[in-house]
Amino acid sequence: MKALVLKAINHLVYEDVPTPRPKEGEVLLKIKASGICGSDIARVFTKGTYSFPTIPGHEFAGQIVEVGRGVNDKLIGKKAAVLPLLPCKKCDMCEIGEYASCRNYNYFGSRCDGGFAEYLVVPVWNLVMCEGELSYEEMAMAEPAAVSLHALSKVGVELGNSIAIFGAGAIGLMLAEFAKAWGAGKVILLDIDERKLAFAKEMGYKFAINNASANWQEEIMAITNGKGTDIAIEGAGVASALGGCLNVVKPQGKVVLMGNPIGDMNLPQHDYWEVLRKQLTVVGTWNSSYTQKKNDWQIALDTVASGKMDVKKFITHKYKLENGNEAFEMVRDRKEFSNRVMFIME
Repeated sequence: MKALVLKAINHLVYEDVPTPRPKEGEVLLKIKASGICGSDIARVFTKGTYSFPTIPGHEFAGQIVEVGRGVNDKLIGKKAAVLPLLPCKKCDMCEIGEYASCRNYNYFGSRCDGGFAEYLVVPVWNLVMCEGELSYEEMAMAEPAAVSLHALSKVGVELGNSIAIFGAGAIGLMLAEFAKAWGAGKVILLDIDERKLAFAKEMGYKFAINNASANWQEEIMAITNGKGTDIAIEGAGVASALGGCLNVVKPQGKVVLMGNPIGDMNLPQHDYWEVLRKQLTVVGTWNSSYTQKKNDWQIALDTVASGKMDVKKFITHKYKLENGNEAFEMVRDRKEFSNRVMFIME
């Protein structure tokens, strides 16, 4: 089969690799759509994966074409998204269903081969099915949708709440969509990239603010009648966005830390005082919930299938897998504005 293989940092190769075969409890997935996450850019160009060679990609969906021993063959032909987390299911966190906090996990696309390939073997447990009619591209958006849903659920949204979201990329915009669907009043998107803000405005978000401007905090205070927002979400992974959250959220407000940091998150004394003096609730979020009690993935796919969220509008570019280096360089160099870039393998 063909795959994009990361041989070393900044050395991504489209080549032939052996097609895997499913074992007991596994299926062979013919991958039809696979999205490029911001973390994939870092893995390919700066951080690398945990070992080389590795096939990156953790946002993907496809068709089940073969099953291993003990797996119902009625699954053949079905569409599925895939939870990329492979928990050990033995540690104390796994025993209570907190798989995102597993102490010895594996992960498609970073710790083991992932979705930038024509085929992948996947445990049945990781398959996320949907009863509604969804395209493979829509199902491949389940991962960022589940992550955004999980982050928002950490604080909940009450009817009429105002919310500031720092970072207007795909996940930030999905957070905004879920917040609206849950009854939020004023949803404010912040970014330093004017192209992202313009895209957000095209999607109907009139409160899209450049937080590198001189008076951005005053703008938020004006929007919220001087009170500050009920909720603030840090989705950029930079210290200035964290400080921004703490400064614009109201007293007794809630802050969610979601952005994967690109470096040290140094906090000035004044910003730390904001936590103390406002008596803020500050919580972290990681990955998503995937249990019988709460399955962010299933909720996300069902929300899309119901028509309450259109994830196709987030997909700005589609590439063939063979043009992988072109796609990655376009995103890295920002040659064009992009939101979600996806490989299509139909």
